[in-house]
Amino acid sequence: MFTDEAQFNRDGVNNTHNSHVWGDENPHATLESNFQRFSVNVWCAVLDDQLIGPFILEGRLTGEVYLRFLQEELPQLLKDVPLDKRSRMYFQHDGAPPHSSRGVKNFLNYRFPGRWIGHCGPHHWPARSPDLSPLDYCVWKWMKELVYSEKLEMRDALLGHILDAADHIRNNQLKLLRATRAVHNRVAACVAAGGGIFENQL
Repeated sequence: MFTDEAQFNRDGVNNTHNSHVWGDENPHATLESNFQRFSVNVWCAVLDDQLIGPFILEGRLTGEVYLRFLQEELPQLLKDVPLDKRSRMYFQHDGAPPHSSRGVKNFLNYRFPGRWIGHCGPHHWPARSPDLSPLDYCVWKWMKELVYSEKLEMRDALLGHILDAADHIRNNQLKLLRATRAVHNRVAACVAAGGGIFENQL
């Protein structure tokens, strides 16, 4: 089960510190700036052809907040996953600092003994590898295209769009299954590239 968090805000604007314009001469480029009045942290997971979530993580994501989510909310989110699948599945998350707290690691060792993938886990997840998670290379982009199909002025409208987008994605099980099965080809391409950039070869 691939898991991740993404931030949604009023305008869908990324951090402008990550936006650069390069040129041998002054390109006289401008970067659009927006005043962001609200944002929402969203957790989702993908398991085969199933979208699990979304779940809104209120406030700043810390190790404590994430541990509470895993203990109290995740069991409810997994109730539609068949028991035999839950007992065999591996839990994956990336190397975000809240995922690496001692409490989180202890809980995952208890809940998914030997079956979790992440920083300091029994199975390591490579750093800076969004090209290996179907949430990063498929679901988040898909969801944001749906959420930002029209301008949003209120937080409640943003939340409504997130839930509607999740329902749309959930009902496209074939596309979700193709996204999760693409992991095999992506891992093979990553190995062939020696852990380097490979998406241009897919």
